[in-house]
Amino acid sequence: MLKEDHRHAYSTKHHFSISYPVKLSSRVYSTVLVPLIIVASIFLILWVLGDTSMPYLGGTSVSTITWAIIYTFIRLSAAYLLALIVSIPLSFLAHKSALMERVLLPLFDIVQSVPVLAFFPILVLFFIQFNFLDGAAIIIIFLSMVWNMVFSLVGGLKVIPSDINATAHVFHIKGFQYFRQIALPSVFPYLVTGSLLAWAQGWNIVIVAEVLHTYIPGGTHAQDLFGIGSLLVQSISTGQTISFMYALLGMVIVIAIMNFLVWQKLLHYAEQFRFE
Repeated sequence: MLKEDHRHAYSTKHHFSISYPVKLSSRVYSTVLVPLIIVASIFLILWVLGDTSMPYLGGTSVSTITWAIIYTFIRLSAAYLLALIVSIPLSFLAHKSALMERVLLPLFDIVQSVPVLAFFPILVLFFIQFNFLDGAAIIIIFLSMVWNMVFSLVGGLKVIPSDINATAHVFHIKGFQYFRQIALPSVFPYLVTGSLLAWAQGWNIVIVAEVLHTYIPGGTHAQDLFGIGSLLVQSISTGQTISFMYALLGMVIVIAIMNFLVWQKLLHYAEQFRFE
């Protein structure tokens, strides 16, 4: 009887885990295939249309708008990746103990409440010393993103049922094994929600992040970063309303594609792994 119980416990220990919440085919679709389709479509447009300026675009070529979106998308992606790298350890650190939670969560809340643009002049002046103004844009977008993800992940960690944690403790599932088998799948719905909010916040701040000349002493428009945000500002400031409208339309199309093909699909799969 004892041997049978021992075999049962051994079997339970080695099969206790929560599978990663998105199927492999879905992960490939969302993280590989969709970006490849978008990139291939963009380069097809560039190849067909070239750099020809089109009167019905207000003198701005389709390729200029397309390249502007690409540059902005790269900055957003870099900022999101940085936010993801930072938010995961911060959220787990805040959840590690009651003391850490009492200390860090109010601190996070204070930092989040400070307008991110208050840091922007300092960032611009810092990165201009290294001739890397893209760094200032990426950091300010990162600061606008990261707290959405941190608080979403902290909320996800707090709703993991106590019996799940108790079972993990009984079977000595801890460290990276706990993170991979229990914590990450459990917080995945909250990670997706936080990422969606963070990505939207990034789009909200990108116009300011790319128009840098107002933060540089004696700055000119030539010091602005090329992207869809600066293109929108330049178009409207020079009275090119048609160019502004088409640049805005291009941005909306990209946001809609990302929302429909990536975020909505991830949200749909993530709902299957919420604890009731």
